[in-house]
Amino acid sequence: MAQVDRPLHSIDPVWDRISHEAQTAVQNEPLLGGLLHACVLHHNSLEKALSYRFSAKLHSNEMSQIILRDIADEAYEKDSNIVESARADLMAIFDRDPACHRLLQPLVFFKGFQAIQAYRIANWLWRTGRKDLSYFVQMRVSEIFGVDIHPAARIGKGIMIDHAHSIVIGETAVVGDNVSMLHSVTLGGTGKEEEDRHPKIGDGVLIGAGAKVLGNIKIGNCSRIAAGSVVLAEVPPCKTVAGVPAKIVGEAGCDQPSVSMHQLINSAPK
Repeated sequence: MAQVDRPLHSIDPVWDRISHEAQTAVQNEPLLGGLLHACVLHHNSLEKALSYRFSAKLHSNEMSQIILRDIADEAYEKDSNIVESARADLMAIFDRDPACHRLLQPLVFFKGFQAIQAYRIANWLWRTGRKDLSYFVQMRVSEIFGVDIHPAARIGKGIMIDHAHSIVIGETAVVGDNVSMLHSVTLGGTGKEEEDRHPKIGDGVLIGAGAKVLGNIKIGNCSRIAAGSVVLAEVPPCKTVAGVPAKIVGEAGCDQPSVSMHQLINSAPK
């Protein structure tokens, strides 16, 4: 029998891999069959799976799953950058998190990934003038995931938020591409200013657990912020800062700290 070629637009190695991983997981643990069929195997694309997960996690008595799914479908259809960013986020987690062994895991189990994808839809709503609806998404993400990201914040792609407890990112914050942060990170303001008042995080930055970056300050590309630090002043590129208040304690230690995830101050990564 002659092989029937698939249309070019249907060829998606990432989605094919996730689907295969879901099938294997169901074979290994049949009790997860309902979950994995609902999240993955009933869908024909990553966009549809993301839309389902968004609506399934965030719906409430005040906003039905059907309405939220329609919102997500519209966002993915009208802004392809949202899906491209989701793919980059998936690969970032797979590459950087030693606890992530399959692409399936972030989509189904990791609240950091799910929270950032919900933020991306809220940000699309904000940019298209639907601000009250974006606030609703922000509220539900905070309630369900314990992650509070203002929908007006600007966040790049290839983002990993590990564990994702108590993440706060303010309205005028900017986060570059390929940034990694751990739990309890705050990108906040320092007073009651209503203008540009939140940090600007460069590309490739690693932010350790519990770190607070406050005020309209710039954190240079490929820098490291040690766990528990309070950063109140600008950080040059490729430096490590630590302490309260944070001070420069050395070089970043490698070209891509957010990828290496190396957090020890006094030794270089191997």
